[in-house]
Amino acid sequence: AMVREKAGQGVKVAVLPESALGLWTPTTERLWTDALSDLSVTVIGGAAAIQKSGYDTVMVEISGSGARILYRERMPVPVSMWQPWRRLTGDGGGANATIFDNPVMQVAGYRAAPLICYEQLIIWPVLQSMAMNADIIVAIANGWWTGGSNITAIQRASVTAWAKLFDVPLVIAFNE
Repeated sequence: AMVREKAGQGVKVAVLPESALGLWTPTTERLWTDALSDLSVTVIGGAAAIQKSGYDTVMVEISGSGARILYRERMPVPVSMWQPWRRLTGDGGGANATIFDNPVMQVAGYRAAPLICYEQLIIWPVLQSMAMNADIIVAIANGWWTGGSNITAIQRASVTAWAKLFDVPLVIAFNE
C-alpha cells in the first residue's frame, strides 16, 4: 500500500528495509511483480534467499516486468548469523558471506553502495564500495529486534557519516 501511494505521487524508486520482502521465492516474486504490474515504480527491498549452504541476505529489485537479486550481503553479523565453522563440521545453515563480491549495484542509473545492517558499522564494505566508484549509498536494516536500544541510531549515525565523508547521497530504509 505504501509503495502504491508513493508511486501515485510520482516516486520512481522505492526502497524497503531489510527483511521487508520476507523469504525470496518464486511465489514471492510473482506476488510482487503482479502487484506492481500497473505501476511505473521499481522497488528495492531486503529479503532472505535460501541456499543449500544456508541463506543469503539480499537486496532485490522488483518492477511489474520482473525481479532480480541485485546484492548479496558481504558481511553478516559474525556468530549470530555468519557461522563458517558449521561447514567444517558438516552442519548447514547460517548466513552466507560474500566478502569480496558485488560492492556496487546499478539502481536507476546510479552506482549504489549497498549496505545491509551490520555492514553499516564496519569499515570494509563501505571502503570497497567507494573504491569501486559508488555514487550513492543505499542502506537498509531491520531494527525490530533491538528492543528500544540505540543500535539503529548508531547505524544511522555511522552510515550518515560515511555518506558525508565521501560526499554522496544516502538513502536509508530501516524498520524499527
